[in-house]
Amino acid sequence: MSRRSLHHPAPDPADLRARIDRARAAAADAGADALLIAPGSDLRYLLGQAGGSFERLTTLVVPATDAPPALVLPKLEAPGYADVPVDDLGVELVTWVDGDDPYRLVADLAARGGRVGRVAVSDATIALHVLHMRAALPDAEQVLAGPIVRELRMRKGTEEVAALRDAAAAIDRVHARVPELLRAGRTEAEVGADIAAAIVEEGHTEAKFVIVGSGPNGASPHHDVSDRVIEQGDVVVVDIGGPTPAGYNSDCTRTYSVGQPAAPDVPDTFEVLRQAQAAAVAAVRPGVPAQDIDAAAREVITAAGFGNEFIHRTGHGIGLDVHEEPYIMAGNDLVLEPGMAFSVEPGIYHAGRWGARIEDIVVVTDDGVESLNQRPHGLTVVD
Repeated sequence: MSRRSLHHPAPDPADLRARIDRARAAAADAGADALLIAPGSDLRYLLGQAGGSFERLTTLVVPATDAPPALVLPKLEAPGYADVPVDDLGVELVTWVDGDDPYRLVADLAARGGRVGRVAVSDATIALHVLHMRAALPDAEQVLAGPIVRELRMRKGTEEVAALRDAAAAIDRVHARVPELLRAGRTEAEVGADIAAAIVEEGHTEAKFVIVGSGPNGASPHHDVSDRVIEQGDVVVVDIGGPTPAGYNSDCTRTYSVGQPAAPDVPDTFEVLRQAQAAAVAAVRPGVPAQDIDAAAREVITAAGFGNEFIHRTGHGIGLDVHEEPYIMAGNDLVLEPGMAFSVEPGIYHAGRWGARIEDIVVVTDDGVESLNQRPHGLTVVD
C-alpha cells in the first residue's frame, strides 16, 4: 500500500503571534517576569517549529512586558529555523557561537523588560541548561512554565481540532487493517512491526507507540510487544498512535479476539466495558468537571463488580504531545471547556488471564462532544 500524505499548511503567523501574546499575558498573570521556552512541543506551539535540545542552548525568551521576544540559538542551528517567520512574529533572532556565553545572552534579553525576579522555565529543559541559567540569573526564582503554557494549549483552536480529526481518521484506517495482520501463530512483535509500518503508510510521520497485548499480556495496560506467540482464542489489546506532519497525535485502542474468545467471561465483561466507555463519552460537555467523566466510566465498571480491575485514569489530553492536560481522573475538578481534547479509555484487566480497553479521542464542543474516532467499539473477532 502506498504511503498516504496528510498535507497541512504551516501555522498562520497571525495565529502564532496571538499565541505568543497570550503566553506573555499568562506569564504576567502568573507573576513571572519572563518565559524561557526550550525546544519541544511548547516551542512548536509558539513558533511552529519544535527544534531539538542539545548541549548547546536554544531558548525562546518571552518577557512578560511589551519587550520583544527573542529566539536564542547556536548559529550552526539557525538553518533549521529558516521556516520560522520571525519578522511576522516580532521575534528577534539572536545567534551565538562556541566561546560565547548564551546564558548571559538569555539573562540580558529577559531583563529588557525590567528586573527579573522570577523566570518560568520549560518543563522539558534539560538540567544542564537549568543550572547554568540559575547561575546567570542568581537573584531570580525559577518556576515551571508548564502550568502557564498548558492553560493555553488545553483549549484547541479550529485548526488544531482539524489536525486532531485528521490524525484520528489516519489511525482509524490502521485499525481497519489490523484484522489482516492479527492471526494465531504470529508473535506480538511481528504483528506490531506490521502495524508500525501501516501507521506511517496511513499518514503519520512515525509510530510513536504500538501495544499488542495478547492473552495475559493484555492485562498489562502499558505492555509493548513481546515474542509471545498469539494463540487461537486470545483476546488482544491493540493501542496505537503517533504524530502527523502537522505535529498533532493520534491515540486509539480497540480490542480484538483471534477466533471466538477462549475465556467464557469475555463477552459479558466486554459489554460492561463498552457501556462504561459510552457512558463516559456521553457525559462530556462544557461545564462538567474532568473527574465526572472518570466517575461515569468507573461507576459502570464498579457496579458490575470489576472496580478493582480498572487500574488507571479514564483519559489524558492530547495534541502536540500524546499525553498533556487535561487529565481525566478522580480529584481533577478542572471544568471542561470547548476545544479541550482528550482520550476516553476505560479498561478492565484480569491479571494473568486477559484484558480489554476501548479508547477514543474526543473534543468538547460548544454544547456537547465530538468523538474523533469512528471505528466500531465492539470486540472484533478475527477469523
